[in-house]
Amino acid sequence: MLQNLTQVTIIYYQEESLELLHEVKLIPSNEQGRVVIAEGFKEGKSIIAVCVGEIQILDKIGDRILPIVNVA
Repeated sequence: MLQNLTQVTIIYYQEESLELLHEVKLIPSNEQGRVVIAEGFKEGKSIIAVCVGEIQILDKIGDRILPIVNVA
């Protein structure tokens, strides 16, 4: 049985992309206090981390990569 709602930040990759993404959600938790992420949300994603509360990501891998032009 699910109990309370917990605000979490979920950090993940989409299967078709290497861009690191995140979403803040209210997720139900079970009797043991573990959050239960819906299967529909997990579909097509590789979840990297689930953090309690809303976090602000200042910089993440790939944010500062500049395109390579005129190579060769």
